[in-house]
Amino acid sequence: MTGQTLMTLTDIKKSYFNAEIETPVLHGINVTINRGEFVAIMGQSGSGKSTLMNILGCLDTPTSGSFVLNGKEVGTLNDNELAQIRNETIGFVFQGFNLLKRMPLVDNVALPLLYAGVSMAEARKRATEKLTQTGLGAFTKRLPNQISGGQQQRVAISRALVCEPALILADEPTGNLDTTTSVEIMNLFTRLNEEQGMSILIVTHEPDVAKYAKRLVRLKDGYVTYDGPVADAHL
Repeated sequence: MTGQTLMTLTDIKKSYFNAEIETPVLHGINVTINRGEFVAIMGQSGSGKSTLMNILGCLDTPTSGSFVLNGKEVGTLNDNELAQIRNETIGFVFQGFNLLKRMPLVDNVALPLLYAGVSMAEARKRATEKLTQTGLGAFTKRLPNQISGGQQQRVAISRALVCEPALILADEPTGNLDTTTSVEIMNLFTRLNEEQGMSILIVTHEPDVAKYAKRLVRLKDGYVTYDGPVADAHL
């Protein structure tokens, strides 16, 4: 339901340390994202967007500040709890698809469920449902090298959806795709958001990708320089 808070970042700072040298990357990020939102985080190389994405995906921790995701203060979680929240709360979609080449599509999609302890039969059933939802129901037994790049990304989206996560987190999801296929993938994200109310967060440096979102958070040199409607962002 749109309007309920999904995540809140309060004064998030991140620095990397090499010997005695501190390199600040994020400088006090304050962002709240509600359920059902479609948000693009945009910034050029060096803006801090990859660091922020890693924090949002519970793949890294901030140096200071508070990050509450789905009602949980992430900074208080241990490694097992972080792994659980990554598997159950966040569906990841990456630029490189990250499919296992020798595994049929249905089993690629079923993997997160198997990690969660679901039986193989039930996992494959749910995986087939998600592949059907993304237009690949007839391809369940194919291998990744037997389908196109755009279809592989649809498989990756199916895998991200299979645990019914609170959030889809997509990192440059069209980076390896041609223009026509990129449009198809972004239209799929739009349908998931508008028809099913999925919360979607896309990290990108491409204005043409960011335009599909409804809200834009723009980063520059580790600071938020814009947070508002995409329509008013002058992309």
